[in-house]
Order: sequence, then structure tokens, then C-alpha cells
Amino acid sequence: MKLSVIVPCYNEEKTVNKFYAAAKPVFDKLKEDYEIIFVNDGSKDKTSLLLKELAAADEKVKVIEFSRNFGQTPAILCGLKYATGDCAVEMDCDLQDPVEVVPLMIEKWKEGYEVVHGRRTSRKGESIFKRATASLYYKCLSKISDAEIPRNTGEFKLIDRKVIDIILSLPEHDKYLRGLESWVGFKQTFVDFERKKRVDGETHYSLKKMLKLAKAGIVSNSTYPLKLSLRVGALTIFSSLCAFIVFIVLACIGKPLPLVAWLFPTIAFFFGTSFVFNYITNLYVARINEETKCRPDYIVANTINLGEK
Repeated sequence: MKLSVIVPCYNEEKTVNKFYAAAKPVFDKLKEDYEIIFVNDGSKDKTSLLLKELAAADEKVKVIEFSRNFGQTPAILCGLKYATGDCAVEMDCDLQDPVEVVPLMIEKWKEGYEVVHGRRTSRKGESIFKRATASLYYKCLSKISDAEIPRNTGEFKLIDRKVIDIILSLPEHDKYLRGLESWVGFKQTFVDFERKKRVDGETHYSLKKMLKLAKAGIVSNSTYPLKLSLRVGALTIFSSLCAFIVFIVLACIGKPLPLVAWLFPTIAFFFGTSFVFNYITNLYVARINEETKCRPDYIVANTINLGEK
């Protein structure tokens, strides 16, 4: 049995060595073969230098360098592509996802589970706003997604080799891993853990990146927004007919309303509805445009302790 650990890094000079120091003793105790694949996602600090030093001192440390910053999901996908293990664990470098949980995930995998999600019981170090918006987002996403996405889970999970191969074989770009790892099916379970504060530094997951991830999650996992446009369109037509009937009734009983009183809000309503659903449609069109470009999800500049892929 061999374990691959995928660790995306972006400007993590303060945490790389701390992660390695915490992870190595835990993985050594497994008495199983393992590799730690750090994916440097275009870091601008000393992350690259520190990773090279770790790789030079330990052949179990593998390093992939991107040509620029492509994002967390492409970094994980690249790590999965280079992984040679029978299973792989995806986790962050900041130690918010405790390495001590990995052996528990492996136990579940040995019991026959192909996907083992790390499920947060608490989210230390996160603002009330982030916790509230994350909770609302996953509630909505679970309602509209084609496959149920577990709540209080993130990238921290273990996936079997067969799941890795299936995800890598999917032709779509801009993959939403949290959704795909649930969509593939197979036997899935959870390991609960308490999410810690970052060991050092600040989060590099900005509001812009979180919104991009949220948009990818909705567009990748559901056609509900398109179906919703039909429902709202039907409701709009029905409301217009009701308003027309009201006009006729009031005219019949001698209390006609001035047409101008209804004209402007009616026009505004129709234009507002049109703009909203044009935007939703454009999201899907934009996604189709990205798919047809056939650009790679990432560009590898160089690797250390790894073969060609």
C-alpha cells in the first residue's frame, strides 16, 4: 500500500517547514510507503526555495512548480495526476487540517470506503461572516445540485485510486472537485475533526477566490438556475395576466387606474427579470466558451523527485 499526500502551496513560506515537521512523524508511523507532493502554485515568496531544500533532504518529498498562480483546484488536480499511491489525501499546508486525522482516514479506506471526507465539527479562526455565508452556500448548493455535497467538508479528504483515475479522465475543464468527489459515487464516509487556526500567516483564500469557487460549484453541479428561469418566466406571465384582469375589473366597476401608474413598475419588473436570467444564461455560455478553448488547467514549469507525466 502506498499513500500520496497532495499539498497545494501559495506563498506559504511561514508554514511549509512546520507542515513537514508535523506530517513526517505521523506518516512514518504508518509503516506504509508514502509520498508528499507539494504543488507550488506560483508563490512569490520563499516557498519554492524551502520546498527545494525539503526535496533535497528527503526523497519522499516531491515538488511540482507551476509557471504562475493557477488556483487551488488545478494544483490538487496536478498533484493527483503525478500521484503514484493506491489512495491520495488532499490537504492544505497551513495545518488547519490536522495530519493526525490521516491515519483515521486510512483505516476507513482499508474498511472498503473509496471516499473519506474530513468533516469539520468547528471552524476556529474564521469570522462569523465566513461561517454564516459558507453554511448558507452549502445549504443552497445541496438543494440544487445533481449530487448531494456533504456539508462542513472541504478539500481535506482521502480518495481511492479508482476515484482518482475517474476524476482525471473527465474531459471538462474548471473542475469543481468538492462536487465531483461526491458525484462519482462509490462508498463514502466521514471522519470528524476540529478545524484549527492557521499555524502561521494569513489565509490566501480571498473573497474573490471564494466567490469564484462558489460560482464554479453552482454552474458545475446544477442546471437548476436554467430551470428556475422557466419558472420565473411563467410566474411573470401569470402576474401580468392577473394585472390585466385587475385593469378590466376596475374599469368595469367604474374605478379605472391611470395606466401610467402601472406602466413604469411593470416595465422595470420585466427588464429586471430579463437582466437576471440573461446573466445566468451568460454564466453557462461563458463556461462553454472556456471548455471550447481547450487550454490546460495549469502549466508545470518543473518538478523535483518526480518522473515525466
